Amino acid sequence: MTPDSTAATRLIPQRLPAERLGVAVVAELVEIIVTGQLNEGDLLPPEGPLSEHFGVSRTVLRESVKRLEEKGLVIVSQGRGTQVQAPGYWNMLDPIVLSALIDNDESLGVLDELTVVRASLESAMAGAVARSHSSEELRRLENALTAMRESESETDSFRQADVVFHYALMEISGNRLAENIAKHLYKRAVESSRYQGINPPDAVALTLDEHAAIVEAIAGNDPAAAEKAMHDHIHVSWERRRLPDHAPRTRKSTKAQAAE
Repeated sequence: MTPDSTAATRLIPQRLPAERLGVAVVAELVEIIVTGQLNEGDLLPPEGPLSEHFGVSRTVLRESVKRLEEKGLVIVSQGRGTQVQAPGYWNMLDPIVLSALIDNDESLGVLDELTVVRASLESAMAGAVARSHSSEELRRLENALTAMRESESETDSFRQADVVFHYALMEISGNRLAENIAKHLYKRAVESSRYQGINPPDAVALTLDEHAAIVEAIAGNDPAAAEKAMHDHIHVSWERRRLPDHAPRTRKSTKAQAAE
């Protein structure tokens, strides 16, 4: 190969491996669906035009559509084509689907829903820990709280210590299903700038007080108090972080919820 031809070759963009092309196609199609550009019941364009649009082979496109079907976003029917499914069928714990939902959550509605689910799961786990825990497990939570106090002047370290506290409580609860779901939700949420929001000046002090109330209830073997402390912490901390251009949803009082 001559020097001139070598230089010309460098100008030609390298083609991504088929696997990576497939990942890119899946991510784009997921985003198109979760943002409502394609709605429930809509059909994906035919295979030919779609593979041409993405610049991939039909084989890569078929594999990508298969991944969408596994995530519950579409259903492939012989003779009808590939049809978009209702959101109730989507696997919203799938990392790609959850990321697309959160990243395109302009109204913060998805994060509101995530907070409700997280609060329900983690409050139940806090109650379970209050009912049954060893002295070593209690010490683990106390140490996690101490680590939060020691890092309160460093935002990133404090956030990481906060995550460690919640993960420790989840693991101690022994509820593997709730732990798995809550970790998936929490891990992806904390990566979102929208979820981080804007904290008021007293946010760290309030957060420490709320975590201390959780540990105190657990140490006192009071499941109801532990559940309430965790539930209130997750909701209240989200409401104070929530971006100011989106009014937080009004939560019903505990009395109103109990009356239902």
